[in-house]
Amino acid sequence: MPREQGAPRDGLEEQLGRLDGAPYGRYKGLVGTWRLPGAEKSGGTLRLVRAQADPFAPPARAALHLPPDAAAFPADLRATPVRRRALASFLARRAAEVADGEQSLRIDAGGQEVLDRSSCQIGADGGVTLRFGLSLPGKGRRIDARYAQRLLCRSAPRIAERALRFAALDAGAVREFVETVEDSDALRAALPALGLVAFVADGAVLPRGSGVDDRPATGAGVVPFTSPENMRVTVELPHAGPVTGMGLPEGVSLVVGGGFHGKSTLLRALETGIWDHVPGDGRERVVSRPETVKLRAEDGRRVERVDVHAFVDHLPDGSDTTDFSTGNASGSTSQAASLCEAVEAGARVLLIDEDTAATNLMIRDARMQALVAKDREPLTPLVDSVRSLHRDHGVSTVLVMGGSGDYLEVADRVLMMDAYRPSDVTSRAREVASVPTGRHAEAESFPPVVHRVPEPASLEAESRGRRRVRSRGEDALTFGEHEVDLRSVEQITDSRQVTGIGLALELLVRRGHVDGRRTLAEALDLLDRDLARGAEALLAVRDEDFAVPRRFETAAALNRVRGLRVHRQAPQRAGSGKGRNA
Repeated sequence: MPREQGAPRDGLEEQLGRLDGAPYGRYKGLVGTWRLPGAEKSGGTLRLVRAQADPFAPPARAALHLPPDAAAFPADLRATPVRRRALASFLARRAAEVADGEQSLRIDAGGQEVLDRSSCQIGADGGVTLRFGLSLPGKGRRIDARYAQRLLCRSAPRIAERALRFAALDAGAVREFVETVEDSDALRAALPALGLVAFVADGAVLPRGSGVDDRPATGAGVVPFTSPENMRVTVELPHAGPVTGMGLPEGVSLVVGGGFHGKSTLLRALETGIWDHVPGDGRERVVSRPETVKLRAEDGRRVERVDVHAFVDHLPDGSDTTDFSTGNASGSTSQAASLCEAVEAGARVLLIDEDTAATNLMIRDARMQALVAKDREPLTPLVDSVRSLHRDHGVSTVLVMGGSGDYLEVADRVLMMDAYRPSDVTSRAREVASVPTGRHAEAESFPPVVHRVPEPASLEAESRGRRRVRSRGEDALTFGEHEVDLRSVEQITDSRQVTGIGLALELLVRRGHVDGRRTLAEALDLLDRDLARGAEALLAVRDEDFAVPRRFETAAALNRVRGLRVHRQAPQRAGSGKGRNA
């Protein structure tokens, strides 16, 4: 009779010994749940989820599990989903430290952000599950039992003993980690009631070590953040108590200043403020609203039936820009489409840096208006509709701008960065803006959103009879027959988020959320409901190392699938997509 699925077996070490020198494929016979060698009394188990077909196949998958009594974490440390996410992140990092040097074990511990990862999950009852990849050892195409015994019967129990039990950990460090994340989450949750889109704590360290090192910069030249006096607010946090910092209000905010004075560094901190950060990161109390989306120009991207006429009209070839498609967007049309798609998905805060934006979509000054008549210029710049985005749609915008003073006329708040020190120069900016330039507005409002309905058959993850969903670093996703370019989706901070995005796209179709009738925003609302339980829903799709994605990065990936087909609904006001707390 077949053994009941999941029933723990004994004798893993002996069974491995009997397989020494056997054909590599015999590893598949070990798939299932085993009592953790050397820790049988604890009730711990080791489950081989998936074995490799041969030594050159993708790594096998395994999971360590300790029941609540063995893990013995105090109830308060795991009392809420936020605390369980933080605790799981701490344990994954500790497990990676214990496994350091064991190159055949691959534990996804993450970086500076504290994300909901499949690699470690804490149950509400306090049970702990650590998932990891491993390369099952072989000599050629034969099983190397001695090495396999070391991995599964000694290294795995050592990780469980030293990383997954509260008694083996530094209790103070555990609590600091959990409380830091809980404070960050509470700070982010407080923003709407305060009328803020972001908060930057006094003393925060915003510069990073380098372009490839996301840890905080160090040295005498690093300037801790100090908020302008008239923008300083105080927020009471659960553990840190009263915390002061700069509150960035809703509306249109402009960040100005000379080159290399910290404008883009501040925007980058706001961009990553949707995520919680580890203690010591410097940005632990730098938070942004969960519905914040960074935009940029993206030459060459595909656009499928997006209404971009707010920015692009009367093209020379006669294309209908209320229903615009292209396989090779320009910088301006790509940025226009990305903005409209973000609002369609439920974005409430947009971040734009002039360094990565399409200049002709951002501004058309008086001299250019005089030289090129409006009836010969299809583009309408954002400067003329950015206020309507907030007034009529509730979408705030934060712009880094160093080259165009025309935005001074439409900004609610102007913040100047000078040697990484911010000051509120709104009053002075209004004085400057009072001097006429001769420029006239080319639009009065941002139109209602046209919601699109994805067709499920165009989001098929199968290729040549096999399901293909895998990340290629942070820049690309293989999804079925398609390679999805994600280089310009800048809030992806981890390659495991790309895997999560792929699984989320598959889940949208598998669960029938994308059914050919629901709008994209409605489908994303259902996805949010599924992911409110954390990694569980995506693990049901496939056991992989992933981080749970936001709706906005998932939507961005969906919009970049080159096989995507949609039909459209009548225009609606923004607000259908609710967004989900990151």
